[in-house]
Amino acid sequence: MNVYRGCSHGCIYCDSRSTCYQFKHPFEDIEVKQNAPELLEKALRSKRKKCMIGTGSMCDPYLHIEKDLEITKRCLEIIYEYGFGVAIQTKSDLIMRDIDLLDKINQKTKAVVQITLTTYDDDLCSILEPNVCNTKRRIEVLEQMQKRGIPTVVWLTPILPFINDTEENVMSILNECSRVGVKGIINFGMGLTLREGDREYYYAALDKHFPGLKEKYEKTYGYSYEVPSPNSAKLMKLFRDFCKERNIMYKPDDCFSYMHEFPEDPVQMSLFDIGLN
Repeated sequence: MNVYRGCSHGCIYCDSRSTCYQFKHPFEDIEVKQNAPELLEKALRSKRKKCMIGTGSMCDPYLHIEKDLEITKRCLEIIYEYGFGVAIQTKSDLIMRDIDLLDKINQKTKAVVQITLTTYDDDLCSILEPNVCNTKRRIEVLEQMQKRGIPTVVWLTPILPFINDTEENVMSILNECSRVGVKGIINFGMGLTLREGDREYYYAALDKHFPGLKEKYEKTYGYSYEVPSPNSAKLMKLFRDFCKERNIMYKPDDCFSYMHEFPEDPVQMSLFDIGLN
């Protein structure tokens, strides 16, 4: 379920800027699916089997304009009314506005809140993700969700080569994830991906904030889609060992299966696409 298209968070690495997604306008010029609640209600009314509804993987459901438009909030109200579950992903603490509603959904069916954490250093966070709340605040959000019994999953991605790909950074985030009791941590590899459109924006940001680093990327990776950290093997071992020791889900398939599983029908493992893309 995507109620917005584009983003105002300004993250320098955002894959959604890639030309393959065929944006015909500036990425910060947000398209709004104003009739999303009506489309959602129509879709859910006709469904015979309950399931989980996912949102936030492509565009954040808590953009700045959501504060005034409240489209995501209205969709959550409909999800609650019709007895469906939700797995919602964001970087924004605006989700705290809807914590009571998420609590009600979770008590009735299931709500999973996913938060992206990339760097423990808030000064660096303000460069990488300039227009959204910092890491410390996102950790507070995770903690508040945990206190309500709402399960949480962290996306530990991307880890940017030569920027935040340090053991200190990864361990600091992992320790906080353990402290606030996250259910799982998703990481597909210590690095990032770059495609046409995304790469140019990212490289311009490197020139602005990290002089000389663009040339290092070009020399090391060329125009590769996959851009792994030189520290990838060491960091992945650290990540896996940490999660195993603390019984935190870390395999992506396990995390997705958990988020997709509707509690009344454990066999139903696939995330329902309600056609609002």
